[in-house]
Amino acid sequence: MSLNSSNIAVVILAAGSSSRMGKPKQLLKWGSETLISHAIQKALKLNTDEVIVVLGANYELIREEIKHFPITILNNKDWKFGLGKSIAFSVDYLLGKETKIDGVLIKLVDQPFIAVAYLNELILNFSTENKKIIATLYDNKKLGVPAIFDKTYFKKLSYLNDDYGAKNMMKENKSEIKALIPSVKNVDLDSKEDYEKLLKANFKDR
Repeated sequence: MSLNSSNIAVVILAAGSSSRMGKPKQLLKWGSETLISHAIQKALKLNTDEVIVVLGANYELIREEIKHFPITILNNKDWKFGLGKSIAFSVDYLLGKETKIDGVLIKLVDQPFIAVAYLNELILNFSTENKKIIATLYDNKKLGVPAIFDKTYFKKLSYLNDDYGAKNMMKENKSEIKALIPSVKNVDLDSKEDYEKLLKANFKDR
């Protein structure tokens, strides 16, 4: 577990309808778990202040799957606007809390290869003194999530309202970003074919 003493909240973005999958992506099996349970259990292993899951499409169905976890579940009714709106929704929640948060670690529900060790590495590289963004660097040199944003970016994050998430904000603040590379290649499960191929490769008995 990380020894970082900063108050960091983890936000798992899981509000989309995943129409290309034919069923809610959040509830797809990943080994003996679902994708969303897998993501939550990893987040709960971190030394952070709070784990927040942003739902939207299929809210009641998915909530039933995860309501037993010690997490905060938010219902983003404007989920159709995309990832940016879910980020803004969660940050608005954090801004309204009495307990002040130093930073927010944003991750997606469909990144099962992101390890707890890597998330802890992001946290260990975060410092409230530097006011930086700690982001993930991908093969194509693009920056993305998982990423930690210092509280000084919360207002900007609360204005997001599209499907680009925080990508444009990262471009605008590139000089303030520290980029890390995970030891295992990160893969988003964007299509049914991707999911079935990776499920079979990682769980031979499936």
